[in-house]
Amino acid sequence: MQDTLAVITIVVVGLMVGVEFAVAVFVNPIFNRLPDDARLAAHSEGARVVGGVMPIWYISSLALGMAWAALAWGGDGASSVVAGDALLVVSVVMSVLLLVPINSRAKTWSQEGAPADWKQQARRWNLYHYVRVGVIVLAFVLFAVALV
Repeated sequence: MQDTLAVITIVVVGLMVGVEFAVAVFVNPIFNRLPDDARLAAHSEGARVVGGVMPIWYISSLALGMAWAALAWGGDGASSVVAGDALLVVSVVMSVLLLVPINSRAKTWSQEGAPADWKQQARRWNLYHYVRVGVIVLAFVLFAVALV
């Protein structure tokens, strides 16, 4: 049971890391090369679509990690799982406090209604996102170490 849960957790977290890495390294740099009107629309649409899915994915990843930690408690790899869970908690807190407020505003952006500082807000979101990607990559590595 524990091995199955570990594999499921690693797959779910790994896919999440892959999506977030792709957003940071490929999607947002592409958005940033678009003309301002298209860039604004892309950020707004991305905030709606991806912003609707990722909270479920983050919470599911954390729940799986916590279930794995409970099953592994006291055994080999348990400390790595707990450390990975702690990093996922950090990523959720970062998301709620830093990224979600910007994302919530970005959902409403349009050519007619964008704030004057929308580019600065998008840059700030990207900076926070890079840090969050680092945190979840490290969590993923710790989970992989725990399985080995």
